[in-house]
Amino acid sequence: MRLAAFVRRNVNKISPGKYRSTVASTKLKEEKEQLDGCAVVEAEPVELIRQTKNSPGTHTQHIHVDFDNTQEAYKSKDNIELLRSLLVFKLCTFDFLLESHEQKNGCYNKRRKLLGNRMFEKMMKMTFYGQFVAGEDHNAIKPLIRKNQAFGVGAVLDYSVEEDLSQEEAEKKEMDSCVSEAERESPGDDHREKKYKAHRQFGDRRGGVISARTYFYADEAKCDNQMDTFINCIKASGGASADGFSAIKLTALGRPQFLLQFSEVLVKWRQFFNFLAAQQGISDMTVLEQKLELEQLKVTIDFLDWNSLINDTTKISNLLMVPNLKTGQLEPLLRSFTAEEERQMKRMLQRVDILARHALENGVRLMVDAEQTYFQPAISRLTLEMQRIFNREKPIIFNTYQCYLKDAYDNVSVDVELSRREGWYFGAKLVRGAYMYQERARAKEIGYEDPINPDYEATNKMYHKCLEYVLEEIDHSRKANVMVATHNEDTVKFTLEKMNEMGLSPTENKVYFGQLLGMCDQISFPLGQAGFPVYKYVPYGPVNEVIPYLSRRAQENRGFMKGSQRERHLLSKELKRRLLSGQMFYKPVY
Repeated sequence: MRLAAFVRRNVNKISPGKYRSTVASTKLKEEKEQLDGCAVVEAEPVELIRQTKNSPGTHTQHIHVDFDNTQEAYKSKDNIELLRSLLVFKLCTFDFLLESHEQKNGCYNKRRKLLGNRMFEKMMKMTFYGQFVAGEDHNAIKPLIRKNQAFGVGAVLDYSVEEDLSQEEAEKKEMDSCVSEAERESPGDDHREKKYKAHRQFGDRRGGVISARTYFYADEAKCDNQMDTFINCIKASGGASADGFSAIKLTALGRPQFLLQFSEVLVKWRQFFNFLAAQQGISDMTVLEQKLELEQLKVTIDFLDWNSLINDTTKISNLLMVPNLKTGQLEPLLRSFTAEEERQMKRMLQRVDILARHALENGVRLMVDAEQTYFQPAISRLTLEMQRIFNREKPIIFNTYQCYLKDAYDNVSVDVELSRREGWYFGAKLVRGAYMYQERARAKEIGYEDPINPDYEATNKMYHKCLEYVLEEIDHSRKANVMVATHNEDTVKFTLEKMNEMGLSPTENKVYFGQLLGMCDQISFPLGQAGFPVYKYVPYGPVNEVIPYLSRRAQENRGFMKGSQRERHLLSKELKRRLLSGQMFYKPVY
């Protein structure tokens, strides 16, 4: 197709009219305004009075949560559990836990050989495994889940068995799975965006990453097995509570080559629209306006219809078309795809669809985890397409937004606006991000703009900006939902303050909180007992197979504990209180 024809057909759809970029501006525009010959997007009608909101003249009930009350924070723990937490957190401050991935696992293996498998497992269950992992299988974790629920804390189940690969093995798997046959035949083809091409020096995607799991593609059978694992977690979450969560990673469900290529297609269409906007003299439009205009042009919507994507008759490679401004043609991203590559791309999407349908059937909300920025455009876009299908009646699919990214707010605001226009429930999990060091090193080495905010303070501001925007949308329509996934006490307090200001009640189940099992109980349990929906990520799996997960938790806690001794101080305070009050053999009652 020639681009000239595309431009002629679509250019009149571009309007310099203004768009709502904040809820505040929406409320102003509910008064009908007339722009010179331009279409005005009217706001949806808003209910004036809700049972869940305070009408004028009524007293606003502010909910205060005391995060210094150790008796409430640790009432679910016996004294042995408190002592174990203190021991583990102290061990996490030692420098030997900063060893490299291979050194660390080698160290664990040496201890296993020295102590014997049985004694090693016992030692781990008394320390790191007992602190951060719930048990070996679905049955073993049930007592912990029941106890946490009794104290107001739900569970996001996470089967935490990880493949223990050397760096060389990881790099080889990554290059094999991220490079297509066409790229191997023409390695010098330079029309591809370098950010979205595989690079061997960053083939081990675990490098510098301690707070997220990494999947490497082996074959389709392994992806099917990982899908089955996710299905088991979804079913178990559905059986554990009426409003459970489950989390998935798209790189676990197929060959990541497709995510790289799909991301590049989306980025090139964005570049084309910027060119088109400049030609029409509207390049000063905001990012929100530009992205929404791209939606209006139907550039991506038409070829991203979810039902078409998962249909066996659709040829995925035909959708990976990009505009060439030099030739005026639409052309394929790559010259050819093998039949096997076509099947792999299709199967990945079908696995995701199967998981979404299982989540819907089991009444479980499905969170799609964020990953590296060279995968993320595709992950976010596919998640949005699922939301359009599955979030019509209630929020089932949740996208994850990494707030250490410079474009986090733009992405959140665009997706919220689309959900409002199209009438589906917006679902988001907000995190700070897991890949900062790797992302910065890769951008510098390969030569593209660093996607990460300049410092931690900028990331905090971005997190709060995104969070406040979603909270305003909840206040506006009650169709948005957000998981505040953080161990940062200041961010939790910021959320509670905004909810009090807006009259958002915790019983509405629109704002959730999430922390990892074994970390920040002084945040999770007071929130749960105050009536807020709060969840622990609950890892489980055999001791010897969750060592990589435990290694990452140890590293994460080392930085966390050295930066702040607050949790250790609170644990010590509660132990002393119990001993002085004669509660030497304290047992939780539930």
